[in-house]
Amino acid sequence: MNAAVRPASARPRSRLRRLVSPFVSPQVFDFWASRFHPTWSWERPLARIVGRSEASADAVTLLLAPNRHWRGAVAGQHLLIGARIDGALVTRSYSLSDAPRADGRIEITVKAIEGGKLSGYLHRRARIGEVLELGPAFGEMTLPERADGSRLFLAAGSGITPLMAMVRAQAAQGMAQPLTLLYWARRREELCFVDELRALAAQHPNFRVRFLLTRQEPRAGDEDAGRIDADLLARHAGDLGERAVFACGPGGFVDSARALADGAARSFASEAFTPPPRGDSEDGYAEVVLARSGRSFQLPRGESLLTALEAQGLQLPSGCRMGLCNTCACGKSAGATRHLHTGQVHAEPASALRLCVSAPAGDLVLDL
Repeated sequence: MNAAVRPASARPRSRLRRLVSPFVSPQVFDFWASRFHPTWSWERPLARIVGRSEASADAVTLLLAPNRHWRGAVAGQHLLIGARIDGALVTRSYSLSDAPRADGRIEITVKAIEGGKLSGYLHRRARIGEVLELGPAFGEMTLPERADGSRLFLAAGSGITPLMAMVRAQAAQGMAQPLTLLYWARRREELCFVDELRALAAQHPNFRVRFLLTRQEPRAGDEDAGRIDADLLARHAGDLGERAVFACGPGGFVDSARALADGAARSFASEAFTPPPRGDSEDGYAEVVLARSGRSFQLPRGESLLTALEAQGLQLPSGCRMGLCNTCACGKSAGATRHLHTGQVHAEPASALRLCVSAPAGDLVLDL
């Protein structure tokens, strides 16, 4: 992480804290400190919701004020957000939708997902003043520190959030490099940041934005209809040979973007929010043995190990559920798994895997 974007409050522990830490229980300190201020803690990163606004018909933007333990982030990264829902801590990963700010505040934009426990809570119930838990920032889809020429951003659905943070970061620097954003949604009311993006395009000659609708007809000059394909990219992005392409969205969308940019673009970086559709060869079940607990289960081959084990009643650490944060990583001592995003089969014994993006490709023994 670039130290220049780290808040001043993210400094090493003071000498006094080092001296008294052997005699202080962080849990006890946090309990009493929270009675005086909701985000005081011994070492836990916490943030208070200080702003809330509707981003689209199904998304809300939350402005958060972190405490001194938050270590900062760069545009394009994610962080873990935790909230207590019905007495249980629920944690998921969300992209920062704004670039680092001088006041240290951070912004996330949350799309309500059907059946999503935390997204539904943040979208409908979380209010200003509530305190959320924060995890460290992570993610490799970030802009290089040095200018590297023309860029093309491809966003679908909630995949706009990390790319929006990078758009804002570039705008803050004067948008010196040419940047085109193609942003897909099913309907116009599901688009986020429309007014701001149009204002930025009017302000910066180097920035172009096009809104692509898959279930509505276009009605504005910066709108078009259709799913991602070669003709659409050629019409709105031109020659990819001199462009660095960044794509973010559902797995199928990112796969299509990768196929179109492979060998054509100068470089390609992506993040997928959902695995690609399951193939027929992934039907059936595999025996999964949990070595430490001595339990075994018959789990579906086409489903992530994390989801399948949770369905069996296990409570396992998890965060992003996209294969990025490593919260659900565990060891595998035997068997083969298939990566849900790439389809690659990993058969090496005594290796590590991430439960959220790994499905059994045969019988397994896990270090759980």
